[in-house]
Amino acid sequence: MSTHVTSLTLDGLDKLSAHARRCVFWEMDPAAINGSRGFCDQEFEKEAWLSMVMLEWGSCGQVAVIDGKPVGSALYAPPRTVPRAHLLPTGPVGADAILLTSLRLEPAGEEQNLGTTLIQAVVADLVRRGVRALEAFGIRNMDVDGSIETPGAGVSSATAARECSPEECMIPADLLEDNGFKVVAPHPHFPRLRLELNRDHGWKEDVEAALERLLNTSSVSMVDIGERTPVGVR
Repeated sequence: MSTHVTSLTLDGLDKLSAHARRCVFWEMDPAAINGSRGFCDQEFEKEAWLSMVMLEWGSCGQVAVIDGKPVGSALYAPPRTVPRAHLLPTGPVGADAILLTSLRLEPAGEEQNLGTTLIQAVVADLVRRGVRALEAFGIRNMDVDGSIETPGAGVSSATAARECSPEECMIPADLLEDNGFKVVAPHPHFPRLRLELNRDHGWKEDVEAALERLLNTSSVSMVDIGERTPVGVR
């Protein structure tokens, strides 16, 4: 079994899972979806958002593939490019931080515990790019019926409402805390968490050492992590 984690490029969008390719929970203002009279080409909108971020900022994702099949992805971007980030009660994101929006694993990715591997890949990329911190809006303390209302969640598109929701598209706060994030804005449902990338305790060296150990002791191959691929270059 061969596992690879690589930086997302525009000509590699097929490495995203089906849900990740069409989920626009973070990338579109819910009001804009409501204004679409119940129709929204989610896959087109997601590709347009990815293209915009890559053109302005560079690669904004890490993807995990096992034997050629997508099994997980992590997307991240400057918070100004993420409409949903401005609607959550624990915003705004720190001015010096990049926002980790989604961390999605398919069953095979969960079996291989690739969530931590993807976060490490994101951190390695951002450290090399000189970013000071990584933040994320977590989710926890679900209601008994499993539903949580979030600002702007009333999407009129039937497909978006069925497939995109806080439960489906946000990262469990416990998972973030298990990977070193600390709560900086508490909330019963949507805490905002932060991972410092510029402390003097050698985080960069720790990350690089961990990645080197991962390469040497497992079948996971980290390929071109953090390298910015010029858009349009094949």
